[in-house]
Order: sequence, then C-alpha cells, then structure tokens
Amino acid sequence: MLFSDILGQNYIKNYLTNSIDKGRIPHAQLFIGPEGCGTLPMAIAYSQYLLCQNNNGENNTGNKYCNLKFNQITHPDLHFAFPVTTNHKIKSHPVSSHFLEEWRQLVLRQPYGNLFDWYKLLGVENKQGQIGVDEAGEIVKSLTLKSYEGGYKIMILWMVEKMNSSCANKLLKLIEEPPQKTVFILIAEDEEQIISTIKSRCQTLYFPALSENEIKEGLIKNYELDANIASKIAHQANGNYNKACDLVYQDSEEIQFEKWFVYWVRSAFKAKGNKAAIHDLLLWSEEISRTGRETQKQFLHFCQNLFRQAMLLNYKAKELVFFEPKSEDFKLEKFAPFIHDANILEIAKEFQNAIYHIERNGNAKIILTDLSIKLTRLLHKKSSKKESV
Repeated sequence: MLFSDILGQNYIKNYLTNSIDKGRIPHAQLFIGPEGCGTLPMAIAYSQYLLCQNNNGENNTGNKYCNLKFNQITHPDLHFAFPVTTNHKIKSHPVSSHFLEEWRQLVLRQPYGNLFDWYKLLGVENKQGQIGVDEAGEIVKSLTLKSYEGGYKIMILWMVEKMNSSCANKLLKLIEEPPQKTVFILIAEDEEQIISTIKSRCQTLYFPALSENEIKEGLIKNYELDANIASKIAHQANGNYNKACDLVYQDSEEIQFEKWFVYWVRSAFKAKGNKAAIHDLLLWSEEISRTGRETQKQFLHFCQNLFRQAMLLNYKAKELVFFEPKSEDFKLEKFAPFIHDANILEIAKEFQNAIYHIERNGNAKIILTDLSIKLTRLLHKKSSKKESV
C-alpha cells in the first residue's frame, strides 16, 4: 500500500517513515482516529515500509518481491487480529485466522471500512464480535515463532476497543516485552473503551478527521467525479472517507436509517394523546428489534448525530451542518426548532442508555419502545429561552 494512496495525514506519514529511517521503532504503537480517517491503511503502509526496507518516504523503493506480497496482503510476517464471532462457517472458538480470506477482501476493497462493513461481510450483523482469549493464544503462538523472512514481525490489532479483559490480561506481558524485532500496531476509534493496561503500554498517535478538500481530491482521483459533486459529497461525509465512498454508490446504510428516523419522529410527534400513533411506535420498535444488534447501535448513533445537527441548525450554526436529507418530504429546517436547550441533553442521555443496554444484550424491543415513549415526551418539551425575533 503506497503512502501516496492514503488521503491526507501528511504529518503522520512523515513522522512514521522518519522514525523507521532513523531506527527509532517503538515496539507497541496505538493509532487512534475517527472512522474513515485512514488508520488501517496507514498501519499497513507503515508495516510495508518497515518489512520491505523501503526508503525515501514511499513503498516502491525497497524489496520488489516483498512489496508485491503487500499488494495482496499476503506477506507472511504481517499478522492481523480483529473482532470476530461465530457464523455459518465457524461454529465455536472463532479467531481471526479463520476469516483471513474475508479480511483481505475488506482491506483490498474497503481499506477505510468500519466495523459494520466487516460484520456485513461476515454475515453476522445480528451478533457482536470481540477479540477474545482464544485470539490471544493465537497471537502468542504466531509471534513466538521466528520471522519467515528473517526480519521484523508485525501484529496489527484492528478495533482494539473490542478486546475483552481475558485477552488483554494474556497479552500484557507480550506487548510490554515482545520478542526481538516484533512490533505491535493497535488501532482504535473510541479511546475511552480501550482497556487502560493495554493503552498504557503503547506509544499513542492521534489521527485527525480528514478535511473536506482531502476527501474531495480522493473522490476525484479514485472515482473521477465532477468537482462540484465531489465537493458536495465531501461536505456530507464530515471527515469520513468511508461514508463518502458509500455516498458515491448510494450504498450507505444511512439511507435506510433516515427512513426509519423520519417515520419514528413523525409517530412520536403524533403520539401525544393519540392511541393510534402509540400503536405505530410499538410496531416501529418491533421492526427495528428484528434487525441485528450492530444495526440497531449504528442506527441509534445515526439518530444521535442527526439530533445534534438539528440543534446546530436551530442555533444558527449552519456552517457546521453537513446532513442533507434524502427524503423529499423531510426538511431539517422544519425539524430543528423542536431540538433545543430544554431537551437535547436528555435526548442524548436516553440514546446513550439505549446503546448501552443493547450492547449488553438487553431486550431490543423493550429498549426501543421505552426510548420511543421518552422521545415523545421530550419532543413536546418547550424551550426555556425566548426565540429571537
């Protein structure tokens, strides 16, 4: 993977390549950044630069055959660990090595992909994956062996916030004192969910979200889009190149999420003193509860963000509003006045509680029904401030 193919992040590219050129290679690094900023492509490009003895800041100057192996993500000294769960193929004790074919497919086709894309590829949207203790055993086994080509061995752990405590405890000693010429690269989106003992053993590197211009240039280069269309998509992507790619193909799950949201909110508005609308909310809760838990969590995060966008629009911060509804009969401008100082904090809290309980395998139908009834009350709450004339 060429550094020049990775959007933006020039400071981080220079920092990583210079550290290798000067022989200052940390044994454990933690890459933290929001979805779609390029942490995984950067980790792979960095690994290629190190393993293939490249120089001058690019991955086409060193060992030719080593670089060719990276084109298909098949280098024997590059190892991966990522969240997995059982599916139709693996019925018990799943580990990353069982899913390498699917993993290579994701990396080669969607290097900026998210956890939801990964679960869709595995066909397990109704389950929640993790990096568990079985994975720790596989990692220890693979890294205690000598490197295949006599140089470094690299282990990339993607979405390390999904690592459970049993796995973390088994890996602590190995991450703190790895075998000679062994490098760990841990990747995460949510710093707060990373187990502290793991985080404390790593050198942390923070990735910013991509700028609109960087996303625009990437879309023009990779999809040959008209500059005006690319600019519009880049604005909607809000720093997330994965979302921008979905919008190009109109393949974003957010299109379906928006339909669910519009029906839900309209039913909530009508539900005050209306038994028929309450029935609609119950049917809506039942429909969403039939989807997978990851889909439910993604949808609730989408709703959270949309409420935030509505509040920003209500308070005249239009330059920060990137959401553009796909539904012709839903206008964010008309919805925005109902989201204000008197209800936004409570709405955010209720969404966080719902996500928390779904993550812990609570009954989705009950959780969503409870959230719907609370949303009905909160949407009818009046602002504590007088509207400016």
